[in-house]
Amino acid sequence: MAAVVGRLRAAGCVFAEDEAGLLLSAARTPAELAALVERRACGHPLEHVLGWAEFCGLRVAVEPGVFVPRRRTEFLVRQAVRTRPDAEVVVDLCCGSGAVGAALAASLPGCGVELYASDIEPAAVRCALRNLPEGARVFEGDLFEPLPEVLRGRVDILAANVPYVPTGEVALLPAEAREHEPLVALDGGRDGLDVLRRVTAEAGEWLAPGGILLFETSERQTAGALSAVADGGLAPGADRCDERYATVVVGTRTTR
Repeated sequence: MAAVVGRLRAAGCVFAEDEAGLLLSAARTPAELAALVERRACGHPLEHVLGWAEFCGLRVAVEPGVFVPRRRTEFLVRQAVRTRPDAEVVVDLCCGSGAVGAALAASLPGCGVELYASDIEPAAVRCALRNLPEGARVFEGDLFEPLPEVLRGRVDILAANVPYVPTGEVALLPAEAREHEPLVALDGGRDGLDVLRRVTAEAGEWLAPGGILLFETSERQTAGALSAVADGGLAPGADRCDERYATVVVGTRTTR
């Protein structure tokens, strides 16, 4: 344990003791432990090294090259469940590992939701297929493009984990994100809202009356994000969780 902690501390891991415990638990042999520790010390995300991430009490499988679900995104899940506990049709857009969809399926109080997910990254689709419950349908493609047409006007919760880092700031991200997660999951365009605007422009066509679109953004981007929601014909709102440093914007379809 001391040797592992020392190696991780030397590599700059802030939570070396906690990470060492997880790596020791994951390794089956001393050689495997050494390999895991070296990967982490070389800057690979801990979740990629372990093969899983904790999210909303679930252990979510995460492969190398797949966006790692952030704990702050648990706030988005809580807001979705609080706002639409009666949801029957859920879409996890830009799903990555499928963490949000899996958490919504586990958290909604109904007898089971009709769950769909999509992502443009093949590795993400493979992960989501592992993590989402039986019966969920996962599609590979750009935003709404691969979703079945029968979903139009039926979606109660549309969770869109869109990238929102401005292109010029991607280089400022921690190395474990910019070097090991797909750029398409991080880069939100010139002002960070390009992908979001594409989502809000179409979301109203897919939402059922009373359906909600939810996505994260930064605090300084909130005004622009709310404008994009309003331009898409949805009623905009925002919630903030200081504990998680999370800002979630919600757009509601109010028209019948």
